Amino acid sequence: MSRYFRPIPYLDPADMPGSFVLAGGWARFSHVECLSRGAAPEIIAASDLPEEDRAPLIAPRAPIAGLSMDMPRLMGILNVTPDSFSDGGQHEGVEAACAHAARLLEEGADLIDIGGESTRPGAPETPEPEEIGRIAPVIAALRAQGVSAPISLDTRKSGVARAGMAAGAPILNDVSGLRFDPALADVAAETGAPLILMHSIGTPETMQSLAEEAYADVLLDIYDALSASVAQAEAAGVPRERIVVDPGIGFGKTQAQNLAVLNRISLFHGLGCAILLGVSRKGLIGRIGGAPDPEARGPGSAGVGLWAISQGIQMLRVHDMEMHAQAIRLWRAVSGATRG
Repeated sequence: MSRYFRPIPYLDPADMPGSFVLAGGWARFSHVECLSRGAAPEIIAASDLPEEDRAPLIAPRAPIAGLSMDMPRLMGILNVTPDSFSDGGQHEGVEAACAHAARLLEEGADLIDIGGESTRPGAPETPEPEEIGRIAPVIAALRAQGVSAPISLDTRKSGVARAGMAAGAPILNDVSGLRFDPALADVAAETGAPLILMHSIGTPETMQSLAEEAYADVLLDIYDALSASVAQAEAAGVPRERIVVDPGIGFGKTQAQNLAVLNRISLFHGLGCAILLGVSRKGLIGRIGGAPDPEARGPGSAGVGLWAISQGIQMLRVHDMEMHAQAIRLWRAVSGATRG
């Protein structure tokens, strides 16, 4: 029976005996929750873990495109699409997109994530030439304007990846976790690009209709799927230290499934990769927070984000940058998580 070890992070100023620094970051853990299919969870001391099981939990994460992972990082969302769920059409065109990127960076973004294809539930596939036509001119214009911050390209397609990297985007973000176009891993391997692998099922058009029947144990199934995606990327030549994982909140998951993943999100440290969380303005924020308008979901998004970074999650993908940046500054100050 496979066992999964979830570190139980804490940020208390007291240094618990037998504790370890989690992933080289700001949280520590002295115990882990041992999970397995069909068995009750068990709490064990981290010091009692076999070395091979403890090693991925404590190994410092390598920098991603020059950004150290020993402090929380904020990825600003720049959708250059007409149909994204909360901001579709707002940043179409090079001028509008560059202006929004400048605002995100001024408000505290560490990097910008540019997407030219909506992956909201029900969205149809965007033809590759159209997607390239949306993202490449914006990336090139940002570089021409002297923007030096890392740019992540949100795409499922290797052809779009090559065009975006040629324009100046050094990071690839694949919401399909290499299911849609496995050659995207070859692009990352050939260019040395960090690769973000997100968990999802089906396609944006079909994923929500599949969610109810998709999982035997949603948390462990997603862990195994991401583990397989990481192994696939490594086999293509992408080293694990350049891989970031994302559990894919809202992508082929019900609200109960999303909450189950968020509740024990620290499990994913066991993959030995940095972790990205994208929950900004998503449906569960609106339903639980009582905010039907996506643009009113910033506070709820920041609340979930603070929970995630208390669990050692290294990066948040967000719309409302100023709100998140302020929340994290205060969180770091009062928690003592000021490393980095």
